Amino acid sequence: MESSLKATIELFVKRLMSRSALTDKEVSALLELRGSPKVYRSHSDLVRRGDLLEHSCLVVDGLVGRFGQNGEGERQISGLYIAGDMADLPSVVSPAAGWGIGSLSQTTILRIPHVQLRHLASQYPGIAEAFWRDCVADGSIFSEWVVNVGRRDSLSRLAHLFCEMAVRSERAGLGDRTFFRLPITQIDLADATGLTGVHVNRILKKLREASIANFRSGEVTIQDWDQLVSVGDFDPAFLLFGGPSPRITEPTGSSMKNVPQPAPAA
Repeated sequence: MESSLKATIELFVKRLMSRSALTDKEVSALLELRGSPKVYRSHSDLVRRGDLLEHSCLVVDGLVGRFGQNGEGERQISGLYIAGDMADLPSVVSPAAGWGIGSLSQTTILRIPHVQLRHLASQYPGIAEAFWRDCVADGSIFSEWVVNVGRRDSLSRLAHLFCEMAVRSERAGLGDRTFFRLPITQIDLADATGLTGVHVNRILKKLREASIANFRSGEVTIQDWDQLVSVGDFDPAFLLFGGPSPRITEPTGSSMKNVPQPAPAA
């Protein structure tokens, strides 16, 4: 277990570095993160709306979904998280949960105390910036999910979701664009795309019969990536994987050095 937890923290740091430039000292500090692991059965609540949180959930294995819920208990999944993703990093600065987070398969979570994350952010402005940028990326993905459910047809919705998870799995080293694990049921796919389970089954059949993609037993095999991208109207720009962005803070820690200061009051 200890080795898998270490590997997960390394994967989280790799995720941060895909969008943010970090110094060796900052990386070393992040690798010292520690937390308490907890295993959740499939379709268990990790976070309920309104919970006051003292830790953030780093996914060790399995699949996690963020969701909203109407008054009748029906859920709309609005984001998926794989190993190396911190599913609720924004809770560090907004600990009262405004959403639910649940396991979509048996899942292991490393619960990292907010106090640790806040300490790192206060000691290393570059890490604070990386956390900030990671939250921006999460918001960008959420925005694309709104477009997906609201403006794409049913075939495009599912194709787009498969494209997104293929790219993210590939970047995390958990698969590639031809094959990756997605331990999710057809009902959960319906909740993620705003469709019914019956409709999802029909769409999966269309993708399979067209030799574009096949979903079976929690695994996605993509036979024709270019066609899947076309059908899904997929542009990966929203994932913000364009490489590390220029730092706002100075690597030396002199974070205010090049920040314009306000002019004196008249």
